[in-house]
Amino acid sequence: MKDYYQRLGVSRQASAEEIKKAYRALAKKSHPDVNPHKKGAEEEFKSITEAFEVLSDQKKRRMYDELGDDAAKLGWDEKKAEQFRAYRARPGGGGGGMPGFDFNVGGEGGNVDFESILGEMFGGARGRGRKRGPMPGADLATELEVSLKEAVTGGERTLHVNGQRLTVKIPAGVETGSRIRLTGQGEPGERGGARGDLYVDLQVSEHPLIRRENKDLYLDLAVTVKEAALGAEIKVPTFSGGGVVKIKAGTQSGTKLRLRGQGVPDLKGGSPGDLYLVTQVKLPDATDAEVKKAIDALESAYTGDVRADLKL
Repeated sequence: MKDYYQRLGVSRQASAEEIKKAYRALAKKSHPDVNPHKKGAEEEFKSITEAFEVLSDQKKRRMYDELGDDAAKLGWDEKKAEQFRAYRARPGGGGGGMPGFDFNVGGEGGNVDFESILGEMFGGARGRGRKRGPMPGADLATELEVSLKEAVTGGERTLHVNGQRLTVKIPAGVETGSRIRLTGQGEPGERGGARGDLYVDLQVSEHPLIRRENKDLYLDLAVTVKEAALGAEIKVPTFSGGGVVKIKAGTQSGTKLRLRGQGVPDLKGGSPGDLYLVTQVKLPDATDAEVKKAIDALESAYTGDVRADLKL
């Protein structure tokens, strides 16, 4: 069985971005939906997804680099890993010793019966005849890219993790770095133990027209010279449908018009952000004689130097 780095085709020194790039390329190529008739496609996809879920998690990656496959057997539990390190560090590499050897780890939690613990961890015969109890399954993590509209309005997406098709509900108001927990969708437990959880880390993609700043949204709004000079009512799109905004006479480029409550909802139930429309006066494309004459007439309406205040 290839190790996690080999599955993704990256070196052990690969950066997080290189790991993500390699996974996306392989996932796109080997996804079961793309290869419906390929034997073993689902297992192949599951294998590279498992590798990415570990290597994209800094804590799990560090533990894997140190302990290899034993890290998964420990359930990615740092406390158990600490106990395992202490056991391995015993004279003889932790392979021998008297049954029932007690070891104090870090001065916390009292003495640890390592023979029994290792028997529970690995199913070996090091225990002293005690019945091994249930062990919970390991947690999993995956990444999901969502659009800005989905982040603002919420929605549902389908994921394929460990050969399972899962529906993820995206709450309105999420941002890059938000994490959704799917209880019981991680690795299965052992001996009747509960399944682990699946954590979905969200990445919100940029929108071609709308900028997000915390809970507020910004949209550049093109207006004609006449609309800016004389005022107008203009229809504008919003993620919730649309609305009408009133442009006052004499509006300059860069003026911000606010639509209250049309920004990003608050995940904690607070007030939503606002949508700001930033006016951009757009000149006509045509430059024929009549347009030039109109522009000359408009130029004569200026009462002073428009750059008089431009001083550094």
